[in-house]
Amino acid sequence: MFVLAQISDPHFDGGTRNYERAAAVMRFLDALPRPADAIIVTGDVADLGTAAEYAQAAEVLTSTVPLCIGPGNHDDRRAFRAGLLGSAPSDAPINQQLRVGDVLIAMCDSSIPGRPEGELDDSTIAWVRDLLDESAPDDRILLAFHHPPVELFSPLVDPIRLGRTEALAEILRGDDRIIGTLCGHAHTAATTTFAGKPLVVAPSVASVIGPVWEVGARDMPVVDYAPPPTIAMHVLDGRRLITHLRVIA
Repeated sequence: MFVLAQISDPHFDGGTRNYERAAAVMRFLDALPRPADAIIVTGDVADLGTAAEYAQAAEVLTSTVPLCIGPGNHDDRRAFRAGLLGSAPSDAPINQQLRVGDVLIAMCDSSIPGRPEGELDDSTIAWVRDLLDESAPDDRILLAFHHPPVELFSPLVDPIRLGRTEALAEILRGDDRIIGTLCGHAHTAATTTFAGKPLVVAPSVASVIGPVWEVGARDMPVVDYAPPPTIAMHVLDGRRLITHLRVIA
């Protein structure tokens, strides 16, 4: 059994609210009797992409287990690199891999600098293909990125979802080692399939975005800040992907 904790969209903004919500999530993970084998953060780490926001994130998003943090559309690649990775500023995609035993997580940068929608550009697709070529035949592989590649019936997120999905779909269909894909961005939990593989959309730690059938409903805002933070806990049982949603009170 391999356990992967997925945090998404914490939106550190320099204030105390989102900081405390993310800190509560990390305290929960730190206190697990059986620790997760790895933790990933699927984007929108910062709200405006400032150095102060990444300083907050660097203070909170730490763990004794392997941790991989990827960018989203609210993030700034140069500030992200400096504040979270300790590397030289660059506008190139922030693609990273996290390996724990035979489990490989490819954290792909789906952000487009200066734009809210996403895509996996040619260099990122090439990076994924090279990573797969170098991986072992019996690896269990998950692809992670920020933007969902399918319509979720979200009035705010669907217009800015992942575009140019053909190459991604070809990769997924062509490699049986890939168990599924994980993303965020939607500020709501959702499960579906993409290119014949499971697609799990993790909820946001910061807020909830309502689907189209809630828009205009009485006392149901499109963006709801009242619910507590929620994370996804993924279990790999062999090659079977199981996802639990955990509300952090």
